[in-house]
Amino acid sequence: MSRIEAPRDEDDAAAAVASTLVDRLTAGLPAGSVLTDPDVTASYANDMASFCPAGAPAVVVLPSTVADVQHVMSTATELRVPVVPQGARTGLSGAANATDGCVVLSLTKMDRILEINPVDRVAVVEPGVVNAALSRAVNEHGLYYPPDPSSWEMCTIGGNIGTASGGLCCVKYGVTAEYVLGLDVVLADGRLMSTGRRTAKGVAGYDLTRLFVGSEGSLGIVVKAVLGLRPKPPEQLVLAAEFASAAAACDAICRIMEGGHVPSLLELMDRTTVKAVNDLAHMGLPESTEALLLAAFDTADPAADLAAVGALCEAAGATQVVPAEDAAESELLLQARRLALTALEAVKGTTMIDDVCVPRSRLGEMLAGIERVAAKYGLTIGVCAHAGDGNTHPTVCFDAADPDESRRARESFDEIMALGLELGGTITGEHGVGVLKKEWLAREIGPVGLEMQRAVKQVFDPLGILNPGKLF
Repeated sequence: MSRIEAPRDEDDAAAAVASTLVDRLTAGLPAGSVLTDPDVTASYANDMASFCPAGAPAVVVLPSTVADVQHVMSTATELRVPVVPQGARTGLSGAANATDGCVVLSLTKMDRILEINPVDRVAVVEPGVVNAALSRAVNEHGLYYPPDPSSWEMCTIGGNIGTASGGLCCVKYGVTAEYVLGLDVVLADGRLMSTGRRTAKGVAGYDLTRLFVGSEGSLGIVVKAVLGLRPKPPEQLVLAAEFASAAAACDAICRIMEGGHVPSLLELMDRTTVKAVNDLAHMGLPESTEALLLAAFDTADPAADLAAVGALCEAAGATQVVPAEDAAESELLLQARRLALTALEAVKGTTMIDDVCVPRSRLGEMLAGIERVAAKYGLTIGVCAHAGDGNTHPTVCFDAADPDESRRARESFDEIMALGLELGGTITGEHGVGVLKKEWLAREIGPVGLEMQRAVKQVFDPLGILNPGKLF
């Protein structure tokens, strides 16, 4: 065999596998579930992360039932074809990016809310349910599903589980992992497994439910979730405090948390972010400020709580403290925060969004370090943060068409992650590892930790077909 013929043989073999794959999938799935048009499948190739390579899927499958997912996985196992599960592809780490020749398994059509139980305070949902749709549905029953990522109007519960999403309310209510009680999961070979419970308590065996939360589709395909709910809280009121320095704002955050206050939200926007939001939406935010702190309470007497926090902000050096008078004013302030990432993207056209989380006590050092990185690389880096839990979102703005600026953006991103680890933090608080942070996961957890994680992956996915190339 000549060296020229070998690649052709490899191409022929790959084409044969792809043809067999499509035939097998089409034979066992409803009409319209299997997409093969290259222009269509290309649109499923990646999520919203920058600098993350994506391959060309062989096929995209849109299952409607658990049996559909089982058929996909048993077929993929038989043919040794990789499978990349996807939700709404709003992720920011490349975790949903396709690999060459893979099956993209888009779960967006599995979007039923199966049960809402006010007595047990649980909801049972399929993975394609949109976060905001679930929140509104449970609200009608006087209940509350707290996790609320900024993309909550688009992102799905399955995607939230895959990346262990957070949101604005984490300071009081915690992240997605704290609300996932049980899961139905299709394993790599097509078997169906149930984990967890729907009871208020339960400690039977290893906590496999938590293992799947944040696993980025690398251990199995979530096809149903039992989610814990809370009673719907009172309407929250928001306070805005302006500071002449980020250090002063971080001092106020420390005072608030040390004082035992439990805000439903505690968010920070630096001057770059405030200006970007004003430029985009003309919201009239105070651009003279170096840092804008938003605090909210959903208690029985939120005005009293805001007054106490306002006094702490003033003691820390706030130049102005403005409590909202009603829910409408509060929502306007929160809308400014929700627009932050969109506004920063408009600065240069492309962004790299980090989500380094540090201890609250070191938040001021983190912000100062990010400012130094921005000056070193000559880049615009805006910071918004879930300040109450130390989760920062340094957002590097750059022109993707400029190779030098793109290089500096990537180097600054890495330097910010290194800074987070130096300060005792973690490389990701809620976006996940995906492709973007693979090298940094190894640095954070060390060689023994990496070995154990790979061993777990081997147990659940011995052929390595589930979302290959992600995490490690």
